[in-house]
Amino acid sequence: MSDQSQQKEFSFHDFVDGIETFEENYSKEINEKEYFGFPLKTILDAERKLRAHNVPSIGYFSMEYGIAPSIYNTFSMKKPLSEKNKFYKHEVFSNNWLCDYIFRIEINKMLDIPIYSGGLGVLAGDSMKSVADLGISLAAIGILWNKGYFKQNFWYKHGQVPEELQWDPHSYPGLIPLKNIVTLGTREGPIYLRLWKYYVYSFDKSHVVPLILLDSNLPQNKEYFRQLTGQLYRSDNAWWKIMQRTILGIGGMKALESLGYSTNRYHLNEGHAAFAILEKYMNLQDKNNLDQIRNNFIFTCHTPVAAGHDRFSIADVSNVLEPHYVQAAEMFGKESPQSGEINLTFMALNNCNKVNAVAQKHGEVMRLQFPGYAAKIQAITNGVHTYTWASESFQKLFEKYKPTLGAWDEDPQALENIRKLSGDVKFRKELFEAHQVNKRNLLNIIKPWKFKEDVFTISWARRIANYKRPALILQKIERLIELAREVGPIQIIMAGKAHPNDNLGGTRLDQIFDHIDKLNHYKDIIKVLVLENYDTYFGKLLSNSVDVWLNNPLPPFEASGTSGMKAIINGVLQMTTLDGWVVEAEQDDIGWIFGYQHHGSDIGSEADLRLDEDADELYDTLGTAMKLYYETIKNGRMNTQTAWVDKMINCVARSAFFSTQRMVEEYNTKMWQTTRA
Repeated sequence: MSDQSQQKEFSFHDFVDGIETFEENYSKEINEKEYFGFPLKTILDAERKLRAHNVPSIGYFSMEYGIAPSIYNTFSMKKPLSEKNKFYKHEVFSNNWLCDYIFRIEINKMLDIPIYSGGLGVLAGDSMKSVADLGISLAAIGILWNKGYFKQNFWYKHGQVPEELQWDPHSYPGLIPLKNIVTLGTREGPIYLRLWKYYVYSFDKSHVVPLILLDSNLPQNKEYFRQLTGQLYRSDNAWWKIMQRTILGIGGMKALESLGYSTNRYHLNEGHAAFAILEKYMNLQDKNNLDQIRNNFIFTCHTPVAAGHDRFSIADVSNVLEPHYVQAAEMFGKESPQSGEINLTFMALNNCNKVNAVAQKHGEVMRLQFPGYAAKIQAITNGVHTYTWASESFQKLFEKYKPTLGAWDEDPQALENIRKLSGDVKFRKELFEAHQVNKRNLLNIIKPWKFKEDVFTISWARRIANYKRPALILQKIERLIELAREVGPIQIIMAGKAHPNDNLGGTRLDQIFDHIDKLNHYKDIIKVLVLENYDTYFGKLLSNSVDVWLNNPLPPFEASGTSGMKAIINGVLQMTTLDGWVVEAEQDDIGWIFGYQHHGSDIGSEADLRLDEDADELYDTLGTAMKLYYETIKNGRMNTQTAWVDKMINCVARSAFFSTQRMVEEYNTKMWQTTRA
């Protein structure tokens, strides 16, 4: 782009000319002032900055994004929402079988754009919201997964049965196909990629971040090329995985160029996009000046788990990439000169001067994993988007006490000031009642299963993986029965998806169902419920409504975790092992710590789950929490002067730190070095 063209005012007409079938599909949704009911000027300002050479901008690459429009900034449509883009029926598995056969949960809600699988994607989505809140010039790059991740079905006694998800991107509110087509060269011929745009607005709609999504489902592609952007994390073979990472990394860099964006920093959210480095190298005029890569690429690693690091044989890479790209991959991505593999994590570590782990504990672990890179590894702790995850009842409470708290919506760190209200009897009652409002909302949705408001309710809900130990609370059901008889009744709600090809994760889900079956005769004192198709809607519902949030990964394999961060915003107490983000909050008395703790230079094995010993500690801790709960609620009456409410206040206060706004500000200061609006 010439300097002269840079000065040209970016207009509405420039914008609409780039939309496929604009008049037919979008003329009612986009006009000179509005974009699906939101201000258009915000978009034009962002696009203008991204095209200006004098404004530092970031290209952010992630394999998945959980934008969560079902709970945040939902675009409006002047025509009815397609039935394919609704998702309101959810099966339940419980120890109350009759209900399971008769009822299902039905919620008339929009399907979240199905381009995420779990925490990594939701974090990327939350990050983009905070980038918009802060007015940072950034373009996000991802993939339009035409078949999403998968639709989860429960078959009684048979666990999880995956089903292909059907949705319609052409009628999804706010999602628009562009005329731009980029071309990838491969050993099997060209792949053509259409670009889609979705705009992530700030909470006050004053700033916006464009999300660019790549789509191979085009008639000019070979049929098997069209399927490449079908299912997220399809892992049939190495060819599929390499192709998908080629689309994200190389295709993403070409997309930024096609749109005329003047990005000068590139952030790789995990190693999936590491091939972007190869594309940057190919475009270097001076191939010896590798500082142009190393100084401008940023890498965030999200996992200590070995399976989370992509490794491909050179032979497999050679079957996909053109020879000059393969040569570059060998130069940049081998763990050692003798290695016959390309490791995308090492490709990122070798070629990014700025590298970070996602919690302080994870920083320690990552330096043990990659000692040769220890000096460059920083730790920037994850967060969540406070405005998204704060429930309506807590938002109202925060607004009421804004004179004391400050502008919590603009600056989540203002929530630290809630400690000033800890001695206010009225506030303590209102805080607990705000929680009870959330709890009643949840119980109304699961009404057929007859959960009770004044019964201790605990939840485990997240991606199902072996190291997360999803069945730990059911490990010794005789201990659960004993606690329910001696202390009080227990209500447990569980949810989560295992990857369709994760046999260990699927086995854990099967174990949960088996344990629940054994509790059928004790349903008067122990109720257990498992929800299918866990998503951001249920993530918000559960994390703000239960009394205790259970988090029991095997340390040190949880890099950060974010579900508990969403819970503490809403005063939900934590019962957790000491791993990930919790290490930075344990001193604040936000609940209870139990189980194995990692120390020393040996990471250990994720196969050694320590189920029996940690289950014993969990039940002991559960007993302590239940006793305090039943001191707080006695015979249906609240005693808000107990330590339970103190812990709730501590939770909200500590959530002030665990926000994506603080996290993004750290990225901007330490990594991106851009200017804010």
